[in-house]
Amino acid sequence: MARRPGAPAAYGEDFSFVSPLVKYLLFFFNMLFWVISMVMVAIGVYARLMKHTEAAWALAVDPAILLIVVGILMFLLTFCGCIGSLRENICLLQTFSLCLTIVFLLQLAAGVLGFVFSDKARGKVSEIINNAIVHYRDDLDLQNLIDFGQKEFSCCGGISYKDWSQNMYFNCSEDNPSRERCSVPYSCCLPTPNQAVINTMCGQGMQALEYLEASKVIYTNGCIDKLVNWIHSNLFLLGGVALGLAIPQLVGILLSQILVNQIKDQIKLQLYNQQHRADPWY
Repeated sequence: MARRPGAPAAYGEDFSFVSPLVKYLLFFFNMLFWVISMVMVAIGVYARLMKHTEAAWALAVDPAILLIVVGILMFLLTFCGCIGSLRENICLLQTFSLCLTIVFLLQLAAGVLGFVFSDKARGKVSEIINNAIVHYRDDLDLQNLIDFGQKEFSCCGGISYKDWSQNMYFNCSEDNPSRERCSVPYSCCLPTPNQAVINTMCGQGMQALEYLEASKVIYTNGCIDKLVNWIHSNLFLLGGVALGLAIPQLVGILLSQILVNQIKDQIKLQLYNQQHRADPWY
C-alpha cells in the first residue's frame, strides 16, 4: 500500500542510526582514561600510606591527596562515558559531555587569567615557593622536589639564596642552635666535576657571605626569575602540552554529542515504527 504523504522514508528492521564506530571509539577512549584514573588513585593511596602522618600537611595541598581526588573525579567522569556509550544512555552521555566541557572551560579560563594577571600569578608563585622553603625539613617529598628544582634551574631560594633564612633550621639568628645555621641546602651548591660522593655540607655558612664571594660556591640567583625565564623560553613546549590536554577533551565532547544525536534519531525511528506499524496507510 502507498506510503502516507509526509511520512518519513521507510527503513529496514535492522537499520540503526547509531554508528558502531562512534559508539565503540568513545567506549575505548573512556576505557583508556578509566584505567589511567585507577592507576592515579592507587599511586596516590600508596604515597599517602607511605608518608608520615605528621609531615603530610606541610603544604596546603598534599600531592598524594591531590592525585587521589583528581583520580576519583576522572574515574567517575570516564565511568559515565564508558557505560553511557556501551548502553547508549543519553543521560550518562550528556553528563559526561557537560562535565568535560566544564573542565575544558575551567582550564581555558585559568590559562587566560594567568596570562592577563601575570603579575599576580608571579606573586602567588613567590608565596608558594616561600612557603615551601619554610617547610623544607617537614616533608621529605617536598624536600626532594625543592632540591630537584634548584639543581635543574641552577638557582637557590626564591629571590636569592638569603631567602633560606626563612627556614628555622637555616635561619641566621644568633639564638638558632641548628648545625645548619646560616647555611643553604646542598642543592644550591655549584656542581663539582667527577665528584663521587655528594658533599651535603657544601652550603655551610653561605648566607653570611656576600654575593660575589658566595657565587664561587653556590648559585646566588633565585628560582622565581629562573622559572619565569624558562617559561618564556619554552612557550611553544607549554603550548604543545596545553594542546595535548585539550585535544582528548574536545574529542570526547565531540564523540559524545554525535552519539547522543544518533541515539535520539534512533529513538524517533523506533517510536515512528511502533506508531505506524498497524497504520493501513503506512
